[in-house]
Amino acid sequence: MPAPGLLFLCVANSSRSQMAEGLARRVFGPDACVQSAGSRATHVNPLAVAAMQESGIDISNQSSKAVDTIDPTTVGLVVTLCAEEVCPAFLGVVRHLHWSLPDPTVHGEGPAGLAAFRATRDEIARRLEGLRAELDG
Repeated sequence: MPAPGLLFLCVANSSRSQMAEGLARRVFGPDACVQSAGSRATHVNPLAVAAMQESGIDISNQSSKAVDTIDPTTVGLVVTLCAEEVCPAFLGVVRHLHWSLPDPTVHGEGPAGLAAFRATRDEIARRLEGLRAELDG
């Protein structure tokens, strides 16, 4: 686990970064400092909550946060998750990774939307396993 912590960023901090935060907490354990934020904080998307619940992870108590509310001293690695949008910037002197993941919200709120959230969840989980292996060295 990067010291001191891991920060996931996307625009609204409602979907991709929220799912990444929940998944990373499971991958890195309860002692890891895992956070998420966005350039325009909104709310946690209900489809993100539903997709994560299917994996046994409850993110319903997470909240959407603005990137400027994050204490830079708590971050050692930033992962941006934007694809076609302009990703928020984190100005701390830390390692940055970019995982270009399409916004699942563009598929709406029906079955196609939930399927997009599931696919995004699964891709984030796959990438987090690779990150864990890399950080474990």
